[in-house]
Amino acid sequence: MLDIRRRTGVLLTVVIMGQLILISAQVQSKSGMPVFQAVTFGAFARVQGGTTGTLHGVRDLWGSYVWLRGVRAENETLRKQVAAMEIRLQEERALASRSGRLQELLNLKTTTSLPTIAADVIAGNPNPGLLTLTIGRGSADGVQSDMAVVAPAGIVGRIVGAPAAHAARVQLLIDRNAAAGALAERTRAGGMVVGVDKDLPLSMDLVSNLADVKAGDLVVASGVDGIYPKGFTIGRVESSERGPGLYRAISVRPSVDFSSLEEVLVVLVPPRSATPEGSGHAPAATTGTAK
Repeated sequence: MLDIRRRTGVLLTVVIMGQLILISAQVQSKSGMPVFQAVTFGAFARVQGGTTGTLHGVRDLWGSYVWLRGVRAENETLRKQVAAMEIRLQEERALASRSGRLQELLNLKTTTSLPTIAADVIAGNPNPGLLTLTIGRGSADGVQSDMAVVAPAGIVGRIVGAPAAHAARVQLLIDRNAAAGALAERTRAGGMVVGVDKDLPLSMDLVSNLADVKAGDLVVASGVDGIYPKGFTIGRVESSERGPGLYRAISVRPSVDFSSLEEVLVVLVPPRSATPEGSGHAPAATTGTAK
């Protein structure tokens, strides 16, 4: 019985909806369009508007995504180009720096009458007790033990030990066992510049308390040691005070920056005796033995 009533209700609803649709199709709105058509047109217009809006949103989102992908790729390309340019700039700076150093070395080579040969610094010495470096020239290039090594700024040191065919070891002037005959250029007061057991500056010994040596005076090689060419720069006097004994207490700041040496010149002149034959005295610059 309940099922018959439910079917009757559904049938009645269908009949009523059908009548409403027929009436709507016949009755016209104020605009002259049938009411049914106006209703269905409005409904479909809303559905179409929503669909169009969704499609536009998807299209804009996709366009933005593709644009961002392009921008990201372009940025990555630009970053790589900038990195390559930075590397190139560093290479150019290094090349310019080396060219400048080589030009200074060439100027020194052309201004001295002594035979010289340019050499690259190829290694240092990790032993703090012996300040040396290794250069890429040796016996095959005419390099011999005790030959002087110089740089545009001044004296570097001397060759120690027997050179290999294409390598040699240089004892730096700042080594505690190194020494060089020296004089103050202004007054020609002579003495001996020696390495010290502590940090720089160097010490200039054997200068009389009566000598006129002042801070700022240029100190050059005197040539009495038989190794370092006379007149080559050693450094400048940093302090000069009257000593307790016969000699002044003088400190000398080297003109060479030993921490940044890359190229040097070897003076191809064999060492000579610093004292007359038969005197029984060793050359002054070799009082310290290389270890």
